[in-house]
Amino acid sequence: MKIYTVFVEPKTAGNIGFLARSMKNFGLKKMVLINPCELENSAYYQAMHAREIVQDAKIYDNLNDFLTENEITHVVGTTGKPGGSYNIKRIPITPEELAKSMKVNGNIALLFGREGIGLTNDEIELCDVLVSIPASDEYPIMNVTHAATIIFYEIFKNIKDYPVEDMEIASLEDKRVINDLCDEIISKLHYPEHKERIVKLIVKRVIGRSFMAGRETNKLRGTLKRINERLKEE
Repeated sequence: MKIYTVFVEPKTAGNIGFLARSMKNFGLKKMVLINPCELENSAYYQAMHAREIVQDAKIYDNLNDFLTENEITHVVGTTGKPGGSYNIKRIPITPEELAKSMKVNGNIALLFGREGIGLTNDEIELCDVLVSIPASDEYPIMNVTHAATIIFYEIFKNIKDYPVEDMEIASLEDKRVINDLCDEIISKLHYPEHKERIVKLIVKRVIGRSFMAGRETNKLRGTLKRINERLKEE
């Protein structure tokens, strides 16, 4: 499993260094910076013994270029503003839930947004799943590097507990096929148009949040095909 830590448009060099330091604490090495500020001395100073992570960081002008060039199979966004259960696009899971689901191989991007405003709505749309850390209602928004450390810890703890060498993650194409089959089935259930759109969106989000193994998608795809064929016969 390759995990890329992606810092989108960081505004201060010091936070880049702090993030690198936290990454090294938990065995993560692949830093990606999207349209960052200048890498000043403070980035290397705050990184301490993780300076090589800053030095080796990949820099991209925009997020889409990074996702395309690195064959990312799963995009995980982080947010301090999860929204309510009414907002299907922004229903998050906890870091613990994320970590327990990451028991497969693949290229995974963990997106951390700008200091202050986080990820944009367009960037959130690119994510398969959102992660949010439960915090006090009095002050729920965490510093980006503090939030990253909690997420890194949960991932590290579960990687240590659960070997993943024998499980290959489902590809983006596998997920697309599953989603298309679900859309076909839902279209045959005679929902009102607005409800059909909502149900399809819910299914898409559930599939996105699932770290399915390749063999799991093969079984599910076969089952969905049989369901679809049965519906055609009626």
